[in-house]
Amino acid sequence: MATSPKHLFAAGAFAFAAFTLCAAPASAAAEKNHPKAEDVLKAKKLSKSKKAAAAAAAGAAGAAAADSWAPKDEAEPDITDTKVTEYACELNNKITIYTNEGDDSHIALRWKKRLHRMERVGTTTGAMRFENTNFRLVWIGIPSKGILLDSRLNRQLANECKNAEQSKPLVTASSEQKKS
Repeated sequence: MATSPKHLFAAGAFAFAAFTLCAAPASAAAEKNHPKAEDVLKAKKLSKSKKAAAAAAAGAAGAAAADSWAPKDEAEPDITDTKVTEYACELNNKITIYTNEGDDSHIALRWKKRLHRMERVGTTTGAMRFENTNFRLVWIGIPSKGILLDSRLNRQLANECKNAEQSKPLVTASSEQKKS
């Protein structure tokens, strides 16, 4: 089958029409450079950048406020006429607890050269729990050890804290019988 010049001409016309239709969006893009269109586009970019900058500033301010948290000034508790208990913790941390015989609802806790007044919080387990909401410290004392927590950062500050009585080796009735 031979191709006639009419068919070749029709195919060429069809290809030319397809080319002009595909090129139409490129020429439409040139029309966006109209002065009024440019102003609208600039205004949109400016408003987007202002909103983004405001959001970034608000986020940075919130993060800075969270990072720059500082407790309110608090007077150190009076530790005269108190019973002193020294605790040796893991990683060579030291904690000193001052208790007053007449007041079992408060203790004074020395941690990192600072004295904190801690208030007793009731528990269902029988553990001694004391908190300082200003510095967000939590002291939990159980018969075998004590632990100091930072409730703001949600982490342990000192663990396996034991006083002289808790550090003694356990003596059981069976080990006493073996000695006899």
